Amino acid sequence: MEKNTTIKNNILELVGQTPIVKLHKIIQDLPGNFYAKIEAFNPGHSAKDRIALHIVENAEKKGILKPGHTIVETTSGNTGFSLAMISLVKGYKCILAVSDKSSQDKIDILKVMGAEVHVCPANVPADDPRSYYETAKRIQQETPNSIYINQYFNELNIEAHYATTGPEIWEQTQGKVTHVVVASGTGGTISGVGRYLKEQNSDIQILGVDAVGSVIKKYHETRKFDKREIAPYKIEGLGKNLIPTSTDFDAVDVYEKVTDKDAALEARKLVKAEGIFAGYTSGAVIQATKQYAAKNYFTDDSFVVMIFPDHGCRYINKIYSDEWMKEQGFI
Repeated sequence: MEKNTTIKNNILELVGQTPIVKLHKIIQDLPGNFYAKIEAFNPGHSAKDRIALHIVENAEKKGILKPGHTIVETTSGNTGFSLAMISLVKGYKCILAVSDKSSQDKIDILKVMGAEVHVCPANVPADDPRSYYETAKRIQQETPNSIYINQYFNELNIEAHYATTGPEIWEQTQGKVTHVVVASGTGGTISGVGRYLKEQNSDIQILGVDAVGSVIKKYHETRKFDKREIAPYKIEGLGKNLIPTSTDFDAVDVYEKVTDKDAALEARKLVKAEGIFAGYTSGAVIQATKQYAAKNYFTDDSFVVMIFPDHGCRYINKIYSDEWMKEQGFI
């Protein structure tokens, strides 16, 4: 039965079963048929609801997380929102280490959701004690009865999408999907979706999206970490300055890097073209899809699913602010 036709016990029962919608104007010059899986339809408005709920429920089953305990995590904002929402429903305390690259909107929302938020500098090495990775680890060690979700190095991140997002895409497209374009941050979505769909049909191509300034694409191609790839960039939740073990690089066929400017402009175009108000990474997915099309990845028969990870409301003071866009030199 459809998830929205029955009364739910609580908001967490609405996680998953997000819709797929055909796109028209934003991709009108590209060969193929293009569809968006809109993860903003999750109750926490992003794909991160899936992993947050899966990891928390796994910890509950193991008995390491009980009412009154504390959840600690590193987040660019969306996983934090999901965990804060889950904590409110299930009775946990939530402490989050957030990158200062995250929009002020996201940080404010996390506080509204009852989380204790520690803002950390984005442009420091991952092993710097000030980084949001190290800050979260320290907080967890100092906090009794707490667990560290550790989404970047947690196999459950992949498992959540293997169990839900991948099967949904296969069923919703009736197995017709030929390509999936996925933004890669922690790598949980691209890995779980890639693993599941390739088991159904090994010809399905998993097309990754990376950011200029991130190490992911180069590592995929060489299996070597090259710190010379690292440079500051604006897109949140895309790419990395480390190699997450929650990325299964064998599940991904190829990566394209996109720029901050192109991703921002495509997100803004998406609203006008399709009426879909999506986040910064969704713009990156559209831009990467256009770059893949320019490299002849698609034919007229291609059935391309693009995963849009979150909602545009998280970026009101960033890509949807003309003032911010002008400050960056994007418009």
